[in-house]
Amino acid sequence: MELELNPLALTGIDDKRPTIIAGPCSAETEEQVMSTAHQLAKNGTRIFRAGIWKPRTKPGGFEGIGTEGLAWLKRVKEETGMLVTTEVATAKHVEECLNAGIDILWIGARTTANPFAVQEIADALKGVDIPVLVKNPVNPDLELWIGAMERINGAGVRRLGAIHRGFSTYDKKIYRNLPQWHIPIELRRRIPELPIFCDPSHIGGKRELVAPLCQQAMDLGFDGLIVESHCHPDGAWSDAAQQVTPDVLSYILSLLVIRDEKHTTENLAQLRAQIDECDNQLIEVLAKRMRVCREIGTFKKEHGMTVLQTTRYNEILDKRGAQATLCGMSAELIKRVFEAIHEDSVRQQMEIINQ
Repeated sequence: MELELNPLALTGIDDKRPTIIAGPCSAETEEQVMSTAHQLAKNGTRIFRAGIWKPRTKPGGFEGIGTEGLAWLKRVKEETGMLVTTEVATAKHVEECLNAGIDILWIGARTTANPFAVQEIADALKGVDIPVLVKNPVNPDLELWIGAMERINGAGVRRLGAIHRGFSTYDKKIYRNLPQWHIPIELRRRIPELPIFCDPSHIGGKRELVAPLCQQAMDLGFDGLIVESHCHPDGAWSDAAQQVTPDVLSYILSLLVIRDEKHTTENLAQLRAQIDECDNQLIEVLAKRMRVCREIGTFKKEHGMTVLQTTRYNEILDKRGAQATLCGMSAELIKRVFEAIHEDSVRQQMEIINQ
């Protein structure tokens, strides 16, 4: 299915890059919302975001202020002139947002992963001309992401955009959600007219990662950024660690280098970003391998086995060298890499044996 889009009318403000959407993870109190909004407006932000309904991983956490917060967003719009946006996950959310005059809706990562929920939202949007941004699903599934946008587009929504917020993973990592930049790059290749926003707050999970992630997104030609900004981030009721103050956000944006967007996925900045992504994945895979090696060390200790298993070591070097050749790489390079990995694996297992 080919999307029918009207991307130039997505936000209705201008076509300057990047389009900035900012505001707190959650609308907590009217005072917090208004304070943050006025600070952001003063710094030039044109679109204000705040979560009204918050899907939580486990029950018991702050699940959003609910419908009451929509009136606060309406006040933000009236006092600052900013457009306002919030997340919807059900048809009822859509109905309440439309009644409250919300300008832009977004669909969250958990909802995108559920075709039944997306279709419910699409049905509620039939006949409505409102911009809708669709976050990537929590799992790295490009077809599921595109499928969600096809459902919304099938309801007649032409002002569509995508939000890249990274992908969940079980293992420990640098980022809260892995960027896997190649997925939004492929989305851009498949649907070049689709505006793509980056959510550095959810990708990084830490406020110190917001700035470099914003720059990476700009280097890759993203159209905009959706950043979590709070008047008092450390006291936020949800996702405190990844939010920045409006003044810090303004400083981050002032340092952004906006490159010529008429470039292909083969330009130097994008290739370097792909190298960074590969390096991050290498580190994470190596960390996982070392954890398995330590488990093997524990097994060897419990069963009175020697740490060094020469036959197994030679088997690894031979197999990996052959794999490298098939992949067009130097077998000698891979041998050196695995010798270094094996050396540290033996060291870690010896520490376990000697405990």
